[in-house]
Amino acid sequence: MSLDYEQIKKAAEGYRSDLTRFLRAMISHPSESTEEKEVVACIKAEMEKVGFDKVEIDGLGNIIGWMGRHGDIGDDKKIIAIDSHIDTVGIGNRDNWTNDPYEGYETDDIIYGRGASDQEGGMASALYGTKIMKDLDLIPEGYKIMVVGSVMEEDCDGLCWQYIVNKDKIRPEFVISTEPTDGGVYRGQRGRMEIRVDVKGVSCHGSAPERGDNAIYKMADIISDVRALNNNDCTDSTVIRGLSKMLDPKYNPENYEDARFLGRGTCTVSQIFYTSPSRCAVADSCAISIDRRMTAGETYETCLEEIRNLPAVKKYGDDVKVSMYMYARPAWTGEVYETEAYFPTWISKESAAHVKALTDAHKALFGDKRIAPKGQEALRDRPLTDKWTFSTNGVSIMGRYGIPCVGFGPGAESQAHAPNEITWKDDLVRAAALYAAAIPLYPTEEKTSDIEEYRGGKTNNNIL
Repeated sequence: MSLDYEQIKKAAEGYRSDLTRFLRAMISHPSESTEEKEVVACIKAEMEKVGFDKVEIDGLGNIIGWMGRHGDIGDDKKIIAIDSHIDTVGIGNRDNWTNDPYEGYETDDIIYGRGASDQEGGMASALYGTKIMKDLDLIPEGYKIMVVGSVMEEDCDGLCWQYIVNKDKIRPEFVISTEPTDGGVYRGQRGRMEIRVDVKGVSCHGSAPERGDNAIYKMADIISDVRALNNNDCTDSTVIRGLSKMLDPKYNPENYEDARFLGRGTCTVSQIFYTSPSRCAVADSCAISIDRRMTAGETYETCLEEIRNLPAVKKYGDDVKVSMYMYARPAWTGEVYETEAYFPTWISKESAAHVKALTDAHKALFGDKRIAPKGQEALRDRPLTDKWTFSTNGVSIMGRYGIPCVGFGPGAESQAHAPNEITWKDDLVRAAALYAAAIPLYPTEEKTSDIEEYRGGKTNNNIL
């Protein structure tokens, strides 16, 4: 398809002030997971203002805007979606912020505030990129564009898309994720899961601890082993072989190359809990949460078994239980969609049509190198086509369901969850232009079902 790329860039630049205003408005509404109602209303008003053909809010609270070619969004039209999660993490210690995190103040170059990069900036660019497509008549024949403001991603990434696919019965042909990508086109990510370890003990008076069985001491041994699992090497003489083993063809013969692309898996203890009759008693139970990042070749079963086979876990036998968390927190609408805390790894092939659409658009608009805001070049000095370090809704879109997914989003990964979060106005403009150019470049004649380089898939829990 022949596109006027200068016209697209000019149109995006023309919306610079609207992008800034809209993002600042979103930031002004605190929107932690399950508390997105106000920002949803803000987005709904903006979608209606710019002329989306249909705007709706589903049962989980996701806001969905539809834009069709000449207003045609009939059920016979195929769907290309652009996803932005609109919830944020909290602000943590307010003293770490130099300014009000919900003011969304701006300078000539940046917008400041919680959600600026992660990732309400992506929603601003998606909305105005879609408007540019409508303005310039760029929506491909036979398609409609679905712009999703998804909820609860920070709490349970991908839950929102489980609901969209299973409850709303919507399955796009492909999805662009607007999570921040440091100026690159991202085609994969490590997966993750949340593991819980429970240890039983026996309480007694603290003056004679030998009469009891201290669950905290048992857990201390287990925590030491978890740390070793993350930090150790994988030589044959190592008792607890470290997770770097998945980069070695000896231990991961089928997937070590994909693991090297994504990076090694990791594990860390993220929470600890205990019960005790009092502060002068031996603890009779202890539990920890483990954040487990999974690379190619690792499954939820292998990750659970690694913990179960740690020397300290085996030492304490039936007093230890290793399990995977479930998630069942009500959405802002009150809806509960229970799922497992398992978020599958995925990689799209670099040659897949949906990846090619974004890389071709970037090369036509901006060249084959990442573009960085002035003064931030070091943040973007990586290959154009790459992968995320953190997790995204792609864990469901691609990892769980195999719906083609690719990422390009304004902002920087390093800004996510950090105090004094910012994004760059230039990024917002560039992302809007790229979305408007990439979708009409989608090479439908090159579509194939062979788009997966790696995909984790579902568990055996019968959860859709």
